[in-house]
Amino acid sequence: MVFQTVEYDPMCDKEKPQKISFEDVSAAAYRIQSQIVKTPCVKSHMSNAFGMDIYLKNDFLQHTGSFKERGARNALLLLSKENKTRGVISASLGNHSQALSYHANNLNIPATVVMPNVAPIMKIEKCRSYGANVIIHGHDMKEAKYHAMTLAKEKSLIYINGYDHPHIMAGQGTVGLEIIEQVPDVDAVIVPVGGGGLLAGVATAIKHLKPHVLIYGAETEKCPSMENAIKHDEPVSVEIRSTLADGLAVPTVGYNAFATVKDCVDRMPVNEQTDHLMVSNRHRPWTLETPVAF
Repeated sequence: MVFQTVEYDPMCDKEKPQKISFEDVSAAAYRIQSQIVKTPCVKSHMSNAFGMDIYLKNDFLQHTGSFKERGARNALLLLSKENKTRGVISASLGNHSQALSYHANNLNIPATVVMPNVAPIMKIEKCRSYGANVIIHGHDMKEAKYHAMTLAKEKSLIYINGYDHPHIMAGQGTVGLEIIEQVPDVDAVIVPVGGGGLLAGVATAIKHLKPHVLIYGAETEKCPSMENAIKHDEPVSVEIRSTLADGLAVPTVGYNAFATVKDCVDRMPVNEQTDHLMVSNRHRPWTLETPVAF
């Protein structure tokens, strides 16, 4: 008899990682198109300074302000009728919680989000305004996630990992499809890395359509989780040091994300200037969750 801990997620299994395909991303694009904003790729003011054309993918223009909506809607639409009735649950500091809450409400699917007590109050209130059952629990994401998975097991809810669920990654990959359409002569794409889901999706889409395009994953030196995963050939936990780029501060990248990323990413530069970049651009219309094409 095999016993599974409350933390076991069958969709994010260390022993059986699931790589996504271009077909997964393409299907997601068709599936979510009616309720996801096709955001522009805007030429950056930094282009002249660097002597090249730099474009920023402005996914902050989504309803809740981040690319997370793409994966959330795709995952919700792929639920069985029975699971849509049961409802979903997840743990997040904010962006995934908001995305899941918004689209679950749009699709009439009950949603519960567990957020640690360090989550921004504005994001907590946004989730509530979208009709989600918001539970504040734990001092950090590890405690919040454990509680969410405990509730999922107790109440037969469907747990949706915010960065490593295959349907989430496929949805995020639609960003890559739009980049190729909007900047067809792109030479390289830089994708910010937290848990690795966005990088996995974007790399899968772009490398299939244009294998010569270079894909770089960028993460802060204060939490180089993907760089360490590639170095050890498996996800390993890293210590998080204080960083303004809190959306990138994920101690261990996803198993599915890593399995997908390791064969299609050209380089993982660790940026010691990430925090300074965020401060200097805090009034610009883009964030560190914005893919950069050039």
